[in-house]
Amino acid sequence: MHNLRRQSFPRRGALALGLAGLLVGTAACGGNSEDTGRDTGSAAQTGGTLVFGTSSDPVSMDGAYVSDGESLRVVRQLFETLVTTVPGGTEIEPLLATEYEPSNDGKTWTFTLRKGVKFHDGTAFDAKAVCFNFDRWYNFKGVQQSASVSYYWQTVFSGYANNEDPSLGQSLYQNCEVKGDQAVINLTSSSASFLSGLALASFSIASPTALQKFEADKVTGTGKEPRFEGTFGTKNPVGTGPFKLETFEPNNRLVLARFEDYWGDKAKLDKVILKPIADGPARRQALESGDIQGYDLVAPGDLTALRGAGFQILERPAFNVGYVGFNTAKAPLDNPKIRQAVAHALNREALVRAKYPPGAEVAKQFMPPSLFGYAKDVQAYPYDVAKAKALIAESGVTNPTVEFWYPTGVSRPYMPDPAANFQAFSADLTAAGFTVVPKSAPWNPDYLNTVDTGGTGLRLLGWTGDFGDPDNFIGTFFRTKQPAWGPLEESIYADLEAARSEPDEDKRTDLYEAVNKKIMAFLPGVPYVHTKPALAFAKGVQGYVPSPVSIEDFSKVSLPS
Repeated sequence: MHNLRRQSFPRRGALALGLAGLLVGTAACGGNSEDTGRDTGSAAQTGGTLVFGTSSDPVSMDGAYVSDGESLRVVRQLFETLVTTVPGGTEIEPLLATEYEPSNDGKTWTFTLRKGVKFHDGTAFDAKAVCFNFDRWYNFKGVQQSASVSYYWQTVFSGYANNEDPSLGQSLYQNCEVKGDQAVINLTSSSASFLSGLALASFSIASPTALQKFEADKVTGTGKEPRFEGTFGTKNPVGTGPFKLETFEPNNRLVLARFEDYWGDKAKLDKVILKPIADGPARRQALESGDIQGYDLVAPGDLTALRGAGFQILERPAFNVGYVGFNTAKAPLDNPKIRQAVAHALNREALVRAKYPPGAEVAKQFMPPSLFGYAKDVQAYPYDVAKAKALIAESGVTNPTVEFWYPTGVSRPYMPDPAANFQAFSADLTAAGFTVVPKSAPWNPDYLNTVDTGGTGLRLLGWTGDFGDPDNFIGTFFRTKQPAWGPLEESIYADLEAARSEPDEDKRTDLYEAVNKKIMAFLPGVPYVHTKPALAFAKGVQGYVPSPVSIEDFSKVSLPS
């Protein structure tokens, strides 16, 4: 790992100047190869069809409207962004832009664009197309402004041209200018996480002609149940990517075909078929029977058997965190000694050893140690039942009772078995003197809505990073006041806003280290695990490079001859 720290915003778009500040190496193990991105000794062929098992169909193939992994997986094959991440890492490199340069104040970014690029419909990619897309997102209205619909726009840019919700802040985006073969994006303030955010598939550049022809902005319904009336995201997605959509049969298969006029290296495969298989054991059985050649989110309990059967197991670099969150607005969690008692009561090491695959590690902060700004000397809360009991006594709270929430009907990379985690931690808390009231709800929308509206006391949750910047972890959690967490120490909010805006990355690193210490001293929750989610592939499949942020390219994949 290399921590590339710079004195100012990155200038030209050279590989070594990525804003994320980190190159995470690809990790893989098991099977008959170390990594499908390396030569396994078997000859690869050009052509053929790879069948990949997914957990669901995409919600939409319009990246602006989705935040789930299965949708974004498809979007990344059909569309491209101005910048991307290096294979297997989080460092930023050019893609549709060949160079990028910020102004000294960090408010104006000039992107020099790749020439000779065509959209799948034959129209030209140029600066006008770039500005059309940014202006489209900025001018979202009605249901489009729901956080559940345009989640990543709000994550990176906050508000819109005309905010319909008064709680939305001023947009970071101001406007986009066309200057020859350059697109100039003006911001309302400097943001050191802006460039990393542009690697998100939600900021893919789409054909303006197709967006208008297939009514991409025709969205009705509600934030909870949006209805995409146009056909751009369901039948006619048009980008510049190495694959184009051939057919989409919901609940059956989605077929991607090689785009023969792609500007770069053509895809090695003729086609990729994404086959939805909701049940994890059924995906494993489909791989074993040969119905599919690969799938994601392999259950920890299946790893040994699949390796033994000769399948390749690849691990994504750890870029997530599982945590027990506190709502500090709810008694007794408003008492700092009670929060500390919970932290000392939880046997995190035992849980990670018992319920997680090799490579998982006990978390000490709310972001992975691979990110710049990770502090080495935060306040620790080692497992200590006697200490937990002493803190309860010091708190003045007699018979402390806590509601402890966990989700049902879901498995996440940081939480493959929520009920098992709850049972282990509940037993720990009971042993320390807490009375635990179990609460559960289906993951979506019930559990997430309860969390977001501040309805939980203790809760099991986690986060997988979207891009390589601390703001995407502790900024997402704690930069603004949120009902889920309750009130924090006021300076935490200001410190995180200052860290996001600071252009000098050495200073940013120091700011994030300091605020990580402050967060863990205040203790809004207990981070307990970082995991390495696994994928499985058939023997001889080559070229798939796992990404910590799931920016993975099927065009480099090949099948054995």
